[in-house]
Amino acid sequence: MNTTIKHFLTILLFGCLIDFPYVYYQFVRFAALIGFGYLAYSANEQGYKNEAFVYLALAVLFQPFIKIALGRTIWNIVDVIVGIGLLVSLFLPKQTNK
Repeated sequence: MNTTIKHFLTILLFGCLIDFPYVYYQFVRFAALIGFGYLAYSANEQGYKNEAFVYLALAVLFQPFIKIALGRTIWNIVDVIVGIGLLVSLFLPKQTNK
């Protein structure tokens, strides 16, 4: 399940580089909030505290209720960095931080 969420979020984040209607970016914010929230919960349940903190921070960053205005260029950089981070996390071995 986690790998599916990571793939889905990666595709959505890289999609932000394309000039879509604003509703797409709103959808990405909601999907990221839910996806990163679930990943944070799952990581915490498995004992990966550092990973849970990172996912929780990403959920807060992407949440749609109190928008963080970074400008399109900065958001594109953030989207790419987070997307690459998600891809890398799919291939790295897990290390417990209990």
